[in-house]
Amino acid sequence: MLNIGQAAAASGVSAKMIRHYESIGLLAQVQRTEAGYRQYAQADVRTLRFIRHSRDLGFSLPEIARLVDLWHDRSRPSREVKALARQHIVELDAKARELLEMKSALEHLVNGCRGDDRPDCPIIDSLAAGPPATASARRSSRGGSPDPLSTAG
Repeated sequence: MLNIGQAAAASGVSAKMIRHYESIGLLAQVQRTEAGYRQYAQADVRTLRFIRHSRDLGFSLPEIARLVDLWHDRSRPSREVKALARQHIVELDAKARELLEMKSALEHLVNGCRGDDRPDCPIIDSLAAGPPATASARRSSRGGSPDPLSTAG
C-alpha cells in the first residue's frame, strides 16, 4: 500500500489531482488508515496512470470516466472505445484548425507592425478594436464567455 505522496510519484499525478479524481468518482474511494490517511494499491496507481495518459491525449474528464468504465469492462466491444477516440480526433482537428487560424491572424498583425521606436502599432490597434464579429459568434456558439473588456464603455 502507498500513501498519497507515493501514489503521486508512481503515477505522475499530483496529490491534489488524486484527491480531486477521487472526489468526482473518477478514482474509486481508497482504503484509509485508522488515522484517516489514504492508502493506494497498485491497481489505483494503474488507474491514475491511465487517467494521466488520457489527459495527456486531451480527453475531457467525462470522456476519461467513460474510458475508465470501458477499460474495466472486459466484456465491452472495442468499437465503443474506437468510436470515442475517433470523436476525440474530430474535436482535436477542430481545435488545431482554430489554433492555425489564430496563428495566421497574429502573424498578419506582426507582419504589419514596424516594431520600431514609434508608438504606432497595428497589433495594439487590432486588440483594442476587439474581435471580428465572426470570432465572437464562434466563441459564443462554443459556450465561451464574452470578453469582459469588449463591453466596457
